Amino acid sequence: MTLRLLVTLDEAYLPHLNVMLFSVLSSDGENDFEVYLLHRQIPDEVLVETRRILKNRGRLIPISVKDLALEQAPTTARYPMEIYFRIFAARYLPETPDRILYLDPDLIVNKSLEPLYTMDLSEYFFAAASHTGDFLRKFNRVRLDMEENCPYINSGVMLMNLEKLRKEQDFDEVFRFIEKRKKLLILPDQDIISGLYGSKIYALDTYRYNMTERLFRLHAPFERDLTLDWIRAHSVIIHYCGKNKPWKESYSGRLNVFYDETVARMKGEKTCIVY
Repeated sequence: MTLRLLVTLDEAYLPHLNVMLFSVLSSDGENDFEVYLLHRQIPDEVLVETRRILKNRGRLIPISVKDLALEQAPTTARYPMEIYFRIFAARYLPETPDRILYLDPDLIVNKSLEPLYTMDLSEYFFAAASHTGDFLRKFNRVRLDMEENCPYINSGVMLMNLEKLRKEQDFDEVFRFIEKRKKLLILPDQDIISGLYGSKIYALDTYRYNMTERLFRLHAPFERDLTLDWIRAHSVIIHYCGKNKPWKESYSGRLNVFYDETVARMKGEKTCIVY
């Protein structure tokens, strides 16, 4: 089958996107992929390596987004305009896909995405995982006026019900939310998605679908089964969210082993192609 993936980024993150996509292909020998890239101004000529990685297993579909309605949306250097593309993916993507899996480029896919991609999402806008504990859940609920028991999600991995979003998502409602709470927004896209759509988000297993270094560091000392071997056997997605990136010399932790192994395999493949 063909799995449809969504990424939104600027040109600076293309090398990390390439590593992520290589990990997607390496972890799934059965499926093909359509990768939709929503961007503002990435030249087509710099996408040669990305297309090469996908080669016979899929295709890259870049879509340049020019939406004046986004010009007033709050942004920072860490959270650029591209973060809003995932909120309004149903607005910018073709009408044919009924679902799509959004992935941040700063992650490694360790196992097939098919079970996640094909899950029942009929009653929900999104499926995503949460990284927040009880205190932050309560804080976010007050800050964003969220309903009781709604998850505050990490937006780095989101399965999207495009069919339902096209029918029910209110574009203007998002901007009313931003205007009302713009001084309270900390992580704009996560705040908006969690605050507006919390009751329409299916909560994924964080350990399997959005495993992070922080999660490992906090829980591994107290849960004997949570080891690198457990992650290798069970975690589908390892996400290097925040500032602690495995391609930086300052990286602190142990989950960079999955990133380093993927990069090593990429280099080995290039060597085989050259020689």
